Formats: sequence, C-alpha cells, structure tokens
Amino acid sequence: MKKLDLYIIRKYFSSFFLAIILLIIVVIVFDFSEKLDKFMNGNIPFHEIVFGYYANFIPYFFNLFLYLFVFIAVIFFTSKLAQNSEIIAILSSGISFYRLMVPYLFCAIILAGVAFALSNFVIPKTNSKLTEFENQYLRKSAKYSQYAYDIHMQIGPATYAYVKNFNGKTNEGNDFTLERFDFENGMHYKISSRLIKWSESDSTWTLSNYVERTIFDDREDIKEGSSITMKMNLFPKDMIFIVNDLKTMNFKQLNDFIEAERLKGIRNITEYEVEKHSRIANSFATIILTVLAYSLACRKKKAGMGINLGVGVVITFTYILMMQITKVFATNSGLDPWIAAWLPNVFFAAVATVITVKAPK
Repeated sequence: MKKLDLYIIRKYFSSFFLAIILLIIVVIVFDFSEKLDKFMNGNIPFHEIVFGYYANFIPYFFNLFLYLFVFIAVIFFTSKLAQNSEIIAILSSGISFYRLMVPYLFCAIILAGVAFALSNFVIPKTNSKLTEFENQYLRKSAKYSQYAYDIHMQIGPATYAYVKNFNGKTNEGNDFTLERFDFENGMHYKISSRLIKWSESDSTWTLSNYVERTIFDDREDIKEGSSITMKMNLFPKDMIFIVNDLKTMNFKQLNDFIEAERLKGIRNITEYEVEKHSRIANSFATIILTVLAYSLACRKKKAGMGINLGVGVVITFTYILMMQITKVFATNSGLDPWIAAWLPNVFFAAVATVITVKAPK
C-alpha cells in the first residue's frame, strides 16, 4: 500500500505543480508585455524587475489560483486513472474507496498548510515589497489618502476624540474635541480646539485656540489659551486610510489592527474581519475540493475525462464566486464575517459529503 500511496502523491503534486507553473508563466508573459513600456521608460534595472517585482508577484498568483488548480489537477489525473481502469483494479484488490482517499487528503492537507502560510505570512511581505516597487517605479502615487471627515474614535478607556476634518498633507485638523468620562459621574474632562496639528519630531499635537474644562464634584475649572501641546494615543495614520494596508498585514498585525480599531471605533472593520476569517477558511478549500474532485472523477465514464474537467471548472468557479458574494454581503449587508468566510466551505463540504457517499465503490 505504501507504493500506491507514493504513486498517488506523485501524481497529485506533479499534475498540480505542472498546471500552476504553466499558468504563472503565461501570466508573467502577458504582464511583462503589458508593462514593457513602463519598464523601459522608467529605466528600471533588470534585477529590480526580476527580484523586486516578479519574485514578489509570483506568490500572490500562486495562492490566488491554488484552489482552482488543485481541483483541476485532481480531476485530471484521477479521471485518467479511472479511464485506464486503474481505479477499478485498485478497488478490486481489496483496497477500500475511503482508504484510497488517504494520499489525496495527505497532499491536500500539505497544500492547505502552504495556502495558510502564504496568505498570513509570506504574501503580506511580498505585497509590501511589490507596493514599494510600484510606488517607486510605476505609479509613484501617494501612500495615504489625503483627507478624512467627521472622525469619531475611542482612543483609550472612556476617552473619546472627534475631528471634523483632517488634512493628510499638512497633518492638520479642524474642530477637535477630546472627552474623558467617569462611568459613575459622567464626563470629567473636555478640551476643544479650533485647530490641531501633528508634530513629527516629538510625536505631539499642538492645539490652537483651545478651551479646557475640568469638572469636579463641586466645581468646574475652565482654561482658555492660544496654544497647548499634548501627547495622546492618536496619530495621523489613525485618521487616514493606507492604500492596500489590508494586503500587507500578516496574521498577527491584522489581529492587532482589528482590536485597536474596535477599541477606537474609527472605521468599519468588517472588511478586515472577513479577511481575517477568510485567510483561515480558504485554506480548507484545498481539502474540500480534493475530496469533491476525487469522488467525481473516480468513476470511469464513456465521455472520458472531458466531462469531469467541465464539471470541475464550473464547480470551482461557483466556489470562488460564492466566496466573493458572501464577502460583499458581510461588508454591505451586515452578514457576520465568520459566517461569510465559512459559509462556502460548509456548503461545498456538504456537497462533497453527499457525492462521496453516493460514489460507486
């Protein structure tokens, strides 16, 4: 049985890597031809194109198409085994249908681990380097959005800040308010300012034309002034959006960011929560699609492997489409991020279970 396991494992990985490597080569050729003028006009060194751009370009596309080509590869080589009557011979020798699935699952689990590592640790780093390359040589665009309006956030326990508008170019904001609360007695401190400006040198804020109120049990102190310098748990990056910041965060950074933003209440973090759960849930797609493909392709058909490949492509694209639809529902319609990330897996796991049970054995 060990030789048979190794035979299936070799077939699995050779079919998968051959298919996805060919696809990546085609993608690189098309991308290179599309960006050739930009590469030439920008006088970009060749080693920068190879190691700064395409070396960081490949992991993203490998992971993007991993689920699709896992399914197609399993459909392809299993259908070929079935057409050559190898599956029939194996099952006739006394090996059960489910035992034959073991090397498939072994390969799928390995690729699931690869997908998880890529999504959460490798691709954030390569995306960061890719963004740096594009900003330096191709786009030369600003990293930050320039303006934000009506910003409400919690910057600490029972501490809330408001800025009417903020300019990311000058790091200045208008109509600033900071309030601190005591949950037993209500608000006990408030400072308002017409203008707030960030100082990069000492990481402080300068408040101009301010009014400061300190509320005690029996009195209230009010101070006014033209300028005051303060340190607080508030930074310009908290008020402006970083372009593609989601793609450059590893798993720990994404978790920390979500917790910090949940505390501050600065923005809708549903998209980030969906991304967090999807990075875990999507890794299981390789296992589910492997089981589904194996169960579909193990039967010998008169029409050959063509019908299996056709069904496989339809199922895979339906899977990917369902992933995108549930993300949209989570972001725009209030669907729980956890449900949005795992619903496609649950649905297709049920489909795979039914097909596996009904498959000829």
